[in-house]
Amino acid sequence: MVTVYRETIREIPVLHVVETERYDDKLPVVTYFHGFTSAKEHNLPQAYLMARKGFRVILPDSNYHGEREIDQSHQDLQFKFWEIVKSNLTELADIKEEMDSKDLVKGEKFIVSGTSMGGITTAAALTKYPWIDIAAVMMGSPKPLAFAEKMIADVRQMGVELPIEEKQINELMKSLTDIDLSMQPDKLQGRPIFFWHGDADPVVPFDHSYEFYNEVISHYKNPENIRFLREVGRDHKVSRFAILELVNWLEKHV
Repeated sequence: MVTVYRETIREIPVLHVVETERYDDKLPVVTYFHGFTSAKEHNLPQAYLMARKGFRVILPDSNYHGEREIDQSHQDLQFKFWEIVKSNLTELADIKEEMDSKDLVKGEKFIVSGTSMGGITTAAALTKYPWIDIAAVMMGSPKPLAFAEKMIADVRQMGVELPIEEKQINELMKSLTDIDLSMQPDKLQGRPIFFWHGDADPVVPFDHSYEFYNEVISHYKNPENIRFLREVGRDHKVSRFAILELVNWLEKHV
């Protein structure tokens, strides 16, 4: 039986999803990050299916989301997007340390995945943490710099005044180059990675992940370690088909 435990890891509210009788066992661990304005509970379908396959799944609430939500406008939250992504990266290391300290990770199978903002977090994490063994990016972008430029251009096109000065924008862009996987594809180091994206996504550009995939696939000695699943006509919503394909792919790579 799969059980959902409501826990806190170093002040991060998480749902810990695992087969009840295997809670104390060493298992492959998946940390799955939710999308912007979402929350950890929204990814329980993925977590349940993964847990049924023998994974331990950690679903954290990102800063300003879920149990960590504060009273602020949607616009104010939008302007904190990259702050949230960077916080996710820091907290991912906290989660990894917690799993290691409790000796709950089987072998070298620490997996990171996420949807939209969570997918962006996943790709960025590969630039920082060589201990990530497998990654799955669900409608995320491995090009945070290009995505940030698009976000700013969209806001300006709407006639909304940016709450930060040009100098701060330049500093943000500079900081994003450090976590831009497209600028340092060598950081993949052949690690298994799965991409899913709907080609009618109006939020996160489909081309960001698709072009990156086509650029790096030739560097993989084992082509089975990298997969891009394109869903024709799909918008910014993960389908059941995508979830099932993700879970099956992960099972094959542990």
